[in-house]
Amino acid sequence: MLPRALRPDSRIFSPALAGGALLDIGIYNLTATRWVLQHALGEVPPLVDLAVKARLAPTGVDAGLAVTLDFGDGLTSQFQCAIDTFAPNTMHILGGAGAIVLPETFWEATRAQWLPARGTPETIERRFEINGFEYEIREAMRCARAGEIESPVVPHAETLAVLGWMDRIRALAGVRSPFDDAFPTSA
Repeated sequence: MLPRALRPDSRIFSPALAGGALLDIGIYNLTATRWVLQHALGEVPPLVDLAVKARLAPTGVDAGLAVTLDFGDGLTSQFQCAIDTFAPNTMHILGGAGAIVLPETFWEATRAQWLPARGTPETIERRFEINGFEYEIREAMRCARAGEIESPVVPHAETLAVLGWMDRIRALAGVRSPFDDAFPTSA
């Protein structure tokens, strides 16, 4: 992803328009962390510690973040995200049996590599039917047709859990938006 020029009038650098690295792209890291933990462990363990290093833009939004989520027993998730620098945006899931690597722009990856600690690496490819959004659209349509106000694929509790982490990260980063006091915190 190419860095964006600092334009205080652009949405990405505007506190009033929910700008900043975390809200724009960091959400992908957090939701991917929760998805991996849920699938690997059957649940997302509670956070034991959360460490955040932030670089703020002149407008007050987070231009860059380095975040460590510590779940105890050596289980961590670390990520960096920024709106003012270049990054390859890869994801590495590391474990005792090996690693899974998602290439650049991991949130829309159509290829993954399995790098076993022992054995032969494998590459898996799955192309989108259209652009990747068709899965969300189909689920929303299914819910609407069934009269459901909540999807079992991503229930409200999961959304609130991600928002809780985001609220805590923003607080530790020292990021405040004009609308923060208008809504109850989920932290």
